[in-house]
Amino acid sequence: MEIKREHMINFWYVVLAFMAVVVIRDMLFEPTHLKAIPYSEFQQLVDQGKAADIVVGPDRITGTYKTPDGGQSQVQHFITERVPQDLAETLSKKNVTFSGQPGPGLFQTVLGWLLPTVGFIVLWMFLVRPMTGHGAGGLMSIGKSRAKVFVEKDIKTTFADVAGVDEAKEELKEVVSFLKDPTRYGRLGAHVPKGVLLVGPPGTGKTLLARAVAGEAGVTFFSISGSEFVEMFVGVGAARVRDLFEQARRSAPAIVFIDELDALGRARGSFLPGGGGHDEKEQTLNQLLTEMDGFDASAGVVLLAATNRPEILDPALLRAGRFDRQVLVDRPDKKGRAEILQVHMQKVKLASNVPVDDVAALTPGFTGADLANLVNEAALLATRRGAESVALDDFTQAIERIVAGLEKRNRLLNAHEREVVAHHEMGHALVAMTLPGIDPVQKVSIIPRGIAALGYTMQRPLEDRFLMDRAELLNRMTVLLGGRAAESLAFDEVSTGAADDLGKATEIARNMVLRYGMDETLGQVSYEPQAAPLLGGSDGAEWHPRRYGEETTAAIDKAVRGLIDNAFREAVAILASNRKLLEQTARDLLAKETYSADDLRAIASKLTPVSSTEKTPKPAALVVPARAG
Repeated sequence: MEIKREHMINFWYVVLAFMAVVVIRDMLFEPTHLKAIPYSEFQQLVDQGKAADIVVGPDRITGTYKTPDGGQSQVQHFITERVPQDLAETLSKKNVTFSGQPGPGLFQTVLGWLLPTVGFIVLWMFLVRPMTGHGAGGLMSIGKSRAKVFVEKDIKTTFADVAGVDEAKEELKEVVSFLKDPTRYGRLGAHVPKGVLLVGPPGTGKTLLARAVAGEAGVTFFSISGSEFVEMFVGVGAARVRDLFEQARRSAPAIVFIDELDALGRARGSFLPGGGGHDEKEQTLNQLLTEMDGFDASAGVVLLAATNRPEILDPALLRAGRFDRQVLVDRPDKKGRAEILQVHMQKVKLASNVPVDDVAALTPGFTGADLANLVNEAALLATRRGAESVALDDFTQAIERIVAGLEKRNRLLNAHEREVVAHHEMGHALVAMTLPGIDPVQKVSIIPRGIAALGYTMQRPLEDRFLMDRAELLNRMTVLLGGRAAESLAFDEVSTGAADDLGKATEIARNMVLRYGMDETLGQVSYEPQAAPLLGGSDGAEWHPRRYGEETTAAIDKAVRGLIDNAFREAVAILASNRKLLEQTARDLLAKETYSADDLRAIASKLTPVSSTEKTPKPAALVVPARAG
């Protein structure tokens, strides 16, 4: 473990100061020219009358010679160690030279108890205290808040640095206006919300938004994670909550930001099997609720918090008067992604022909953090190939690295495996290029990537979709099963390569039957259990038991299997009508390893369209969220 240099210097200063005190004591209180003599010699000096000024101590006797030491030296003083009187008389009668054993001096005595004490202090400072997490303050600061305090000059982030979440920014601008001018909002009796909860998936910019609010308002910013309140001692977290809010009141106007609120605010009763109000997390949450009730929003203290799991938070935390407002910070749409990319692209040397909108179109579902990583990966790829700027191809390759994983050219497949993979991927591509409403195929490759991908087919969405109808879901299932259909046609056999495709197709089919009511035999009923917070659950939430019988279960399984079978038959029909094209493009893919967008457009012009074999009428009014599939 690393020991700070200043601590070691202070330690040696203490040691040197102690040694100096001992030396000075010896110089002031011990006589000079002191000669140690045996006790028997001392008795002879007394008998001969040569000793004077005798000082008898508990263990030692000191005195002076009446005359200099036989004229041989100028030693005037002597010291001897005492021997018990009865023993001394016995030894004297035998003419034995004897002396006492000197006991430990002051220096040895003090050093004997000082060294263990100093060793314990050093052990505590550099080994024990860092592991207990009490920081520089030790036990005296165990109940102090460890929130990082940022003042105005430290906050450089503004709303200009946050892109793609315009709705969230508009909601938070009101908080900034209140902090800058509280009287304007109070003239009609209104007050700013006490607490604002930022809700959204990881990486969408919730922490960045909180810092931007503080930067825009120019106020003190207290930032702490929810996990930092909780310690092994019951009551420590509650003390830190009290200390944090006390600091905020003294520094008002101020913003208190609690990141990862779910680490602190889980539903009470879910921490221990039997609930229990003495749990440290529950005590800390109770104190937080009390503090939120007790502080006045007009004093200029605003509480911001962020979480990506709002469903497990305690209901008392979300009620009006505490977190009055919830702001959704969702994944950005295509326009938002383009704005975020522009912010991050300003930090790299970009080529002149990079269309930001095209890059944004290739990244559906990416968060702000994902897009920042994408720009960095593209810059690294351009640097690795020795380019002067980052080009569009670098962004395309970076997307492939993020989505599919790194290329594994050292993963050698045998000839038959390569042939199977080529037919599999071309099956996906040809089916996708045949069916209407499917995202265009951007690239097909048989170069292994990531952990298990032996090839991949990349599609480029033309636009963000929020609703999908039944026909579109069926077409997506057909594309997913196109790989297995191609294997079945070409080799009269299927492989394990379609495992992921089957999982995704099954999930779509089950959602269609259980959630969206898209099966005529089961009717317009949602059979999927809904999550609800129940006390005693392992994470504050528990699933309701199944609410349908065995006959309905059998009907659901039959409906799911029917949808998948119909999608597979349609994929087989499409590829059978284009069998020669499938074989030719698979052979060419084995040689080229990759088809670009231009190559795929040329192939699409040779396709023979096939009408759908799925004859179930489509309810025109049924539409579902695109992300659910």
